[in-house]
Amino acid sequence: MVVVRNIVLVIYLIVCIALIIVATMQTKDNDGASGTITGSSTNNFYEKNKGRTKEGRIKKLTITLGIAFVVLAIVLGILYVIK
Repeated sequence: MVVVRNIVLVIYLIVCIALIIVATMQTKDNDGASGTITGSSTNNFYEKNKGRTKEGRIKKLTITLGIAFVVLAIVLGILYVIK
């Protein structure tokens, strides 16, 4: 059981570091209050294909790493309780 716990812990640390790096690579994509007042257009080609751009891939990777972070944290909690 100790070997499994150590393997999961190493994977968890790798996911943590990757999540920090990917989260800092993201760009701020909200318009704030000015976008609300001016009525930003969301019916253009870029908005429809946003997931295929570099920013879209980074956003999907951040979500995936965040989910992996939470799942691994729960698994580690369970493994440390079981002993």
